[in-house]
Amino acid sequence: MDDILFERRGAAGLVTLNRPKALNAVSHTMVLALRQQLDGWADDPAITRVVITAAGERAFSAGGDIRHLYDLGKAGRHAEALQFWRDEYPLNAVIKTYRKPYIALIDGIAMGGGIGVSVHGSHRVALDRFSFAMPEVGIGFFPDVGATWFLPRMPGELGTYCALTGERFGAADGVAAGIATHRVPTARLPDLLDGLSGTVSVDAVLAAFSEPAGEGPIMARKAAINRLFAGSMVEGILDALDREAASSSIEAEWAGKTAAIMRTKSPLSLKLALAQVRRGAEWDFATCMRAEMRIVSRIVHGHDFYEGVRAVIVDKDNKPNWQPPTLAGVDDAEIERHFAPLGDDELVLP
Repeated sequence: MDDILFERRGAAGLVTLNRPKALNAVSHTMVLALRQQLDGWADDPAITRVVITAAGERAFSAGGDIRHLYDLGKAGRHAEALQFWRDEYPLNAVIKTYRKPYIALIDGIAMGGGIGVSVHGSHRVALDRFSFAMPEVGIGFFPDVGATWFLPRMPGELGTYCALTGERFGAADGVAAGIATHRVPTARLPDLLDGLSGTVSVDAVLAAFSEPAGEGPIMARKAAINRLFAGSMVEGILDALDREAASSSIEAEWAGKTAAIMRTKSPLSLKLALAQVRRGAEWDFATCMRAEMRIVSRIVHGHDFYEGVRAVIVDKDNKPNWQPPTLAGVDDAEIERHFAPLGDDELVLP
């Protein structure tokens, strides 16, 4: 298939996401193909490392193929839609536990499913156009592909901030947050690929090419984020932001804008996302992935995901009608229902 390309380049297995016109959105077919290729390379002694990159200049991968999943759900083909995540989440686990170096070269937008095929790798390189975000609460979904694991493990409350606002992290902030492990200029990408294709250790090659990441705008605000996003309830976090906005502090304007952004998101998704971050901090990776399968199995039968995709991607009116429309309408029982076990349908991980 042309949507994802595989080649051997020296000692490296090279993966290229190749849907630039679709911002390299990860389709079900691509998930299955990548899983099969990684399983094969794992046992191939000629391949000592895997490198994943993407075609085009705009996006590494802007996420999963959300429009297709929306269409399946609207047509009542929920089991078919869920099979995508049943295959995607184990792929995330394969990447996380891969026994060879797995290097993601991220240039452009990386969101959702694109994070799932990169952030779990042993090495993540932020190039010049690196732009990481988990904006799922804005389409009535939730941060998945292992976000329940990696968001709570970002420094301080950065993961909470990321989950509840969908804010984009550039290269400097991505490295500081641990999403990326190295910062390399895009101009050096061809030489970096050549170096990674040889037999010199991956760590040595990346050390030779890496540059200081500097400080980004999010990390410059880290103290305020840690203070204002530490709550156990979304309502409490919004109250803290509102108080800050009404103060004379240097963060007042930012706090007001941040609260306004959060109030445009799905109330259900906001509460699910905060619950994920708080619970995931205590869970191992497998438990996090099983929880995500539980949540998505309820989301596909709900309202907000379809309404969010309609408003943002289909009709593009950016006027979603969330149900329930307020945080007060989302009770604890509804959150617990999304985390409840699936019985025989629990996610099976490799």
